Amino acid sequence: MDFMSTVKGSLLENFYPQGWDMAKIDACCEMGVKREDFWNEKFNPIECTSLGDFDTLMGHEIAQQIKLSREEGRKLAIILPVGPMGMYRWAAYFLNEWKINCDHVTTFNMDEWADAEGNTLDSTNPASFEYSMKEAFFNKLNETVPESQRNFATKENLPTYPGKIAALKAEGAKLVLVYGIGRMCHIAFWEPHFAADYASVEEWKAAPYRIGAKLHPLTIEQNALTSFKSRTTLVPCTANTIGPGLFLQADYAIGGADGALGRGMGWQGMSFLTTLHYGPTPWITSTFIPTLPGRLFYLKELAGPLNAECN
Repeated sequence: MDFMSTVKGSLLENFYPQGWDMAKIDACCEMGVKREDFWNEKFNPIECTSLGDFDTLMGHEIAQQIKLSREEGRKLAIILPVGPMGMYRWAAYFLNEWKINCDHVTTFNMDEWADAEGNTLDSTNPASFEYSMKEAFFNKLNETVPESQRNFATKENLPTYPGKIAALKAEGAKLVLVYGIGRMCHIAFWEPHFAADYASVEEWKAAPYRIGAKLHPLTIEQNALTSFKSRTTLVPCTANTIGPGLFLQADYAIGGADGALGRGMGWQGMSFLTTLHYGPTPWITSTFIPTLPGRLFYLKELAGPLNAECN
């Protein structure tokens, strides 16, 4: 008795995106971490045995990309998430220790809470991603990213992202993507059910952003648990977000999967293993991540086996 044998006629029968093959997802959960033929040859998952190691190693990877571009005399465009967050403390630490000036960096925050029209929270609101980024990263840097080179996903500014990134790349800038993987396997807030709106994979891959995007219920619950102390009523149901037309342009990607909850439990194991093994499909956004060069840092316990336990 399991999900597949009981879902018909249940309240979950039409809950998950229509393109999800639940049996195939279930098989991914048995596979652990091993290479697939569709992975980019420079894509590498990096195991971390503790949250402290995860934050430090991912923070070092971000700082290293900023340092390398500085040493190369090259501009850096970097797409940043709010979640995971612990790596920013260490990224700032390393950059300060190395005395790196970040005035060659332009940042693009990948998403922001918004209403259906795309109106966002005031940047002084602690729930806003702009506020979180300033507190976690920008304000901790001794020689920080200039305010004029920080981009946030507001209704007015998000539509300027494609042009700004294109202009930077035309000047030789490297584009780095930093990301987490959502419970629904989203990257940024690009949800899997968006796939129904596109006639082809290529059309989906070209989509640059959405204003006031409708989030999946499990995305709301994920954020209630991880950012709002379980208080679902505080979580907006819509958001502004970049799309694959921007994040799939990345020259290098730095990912993090730290979704452990303690007692051997976690919310991200299935999403992590599906990302690695399902194969690229617009119905599961994160499955395109292994096609990009870069590193995906993950907590060891998320690699399975993902079996029932009584704790």
